[in-house]
Amino acid sequence: MTASASPAAVAATAALAAPVGQPASTPLTRVALAYIDQRFDLYLRFGEPARIVRLDRWRRCAVFLPNAVLCRIRWQANDYGTIRWQLMVMQACTPLDGAQRIPGVQPGARLLLHAEGDGQVRAVLERIDAIEARGIAPADASPAYWRTLANRLAARLPLPDYTVERHAAWLTGRALP
Repeated sequence: MTASASPAAVAATAALAAPVGQPASTPLTRVALAYIDQRFDLYLRFGEPARIVRLDRWRRCAVFLPNAVLCRIRWQANDYGTIRWQLMVMQACTPLDGAQRIPGVQPGARLLLHAEGDGQVRAVLERIDAIEARGIAPADASPAYWRTLANRLAARLPLPDYTVERHAAWLTGRALP
C-alpha cells in the first residue's frame, strides 16, 4: 500500500526549508512556540526569525539562521495560578558548533542564559527592557553579556547593566578580522 503525504505536511516541510536568498544547505534552528489560553505560553521575547510557520491553532515554529540570538519565555499555570516561569537566551548554531539539547529547539542551540522562577525572570526582563530603552536590539547584544548575566544570577550577585560603551566595544571586536 502506498500513501502520499498530505498537502498540509508538504506545505509545512516546504515552509521549514531554507529562506529565500539562502542556500538549501544552510543549517536552520527550529524553535517550537505554543499558546493555550490561561494555561501555557511559549513565546519569543526577542529574536529575528527567518520565518515563522503556523502548524495549527496553538503551535508555531520559528526558524532561525546560524548565530541568531533569541530569547524564549515559557509560562505555565494551573487552576491556582502560575506554576512555572522560564527564560532562555540562546544562540542558533552551525553543525560544527557545540550545541546543547534544549526541549523544543531542533537540533539544539548554544545556551547563553537560563533563568528559572519569578524573581530571576523578572530581573532579566528588566535588563532586556533597559537594553531596549538604550536603543539597542537585545538580539544584537554581546553573547558574553548574556553569559555574565547568567553567572551573576547563579551566584546571586548584582546584575550588570549593558551600556552603550560595552555595546560599542562588542561591535568593534566583531568587526576585527
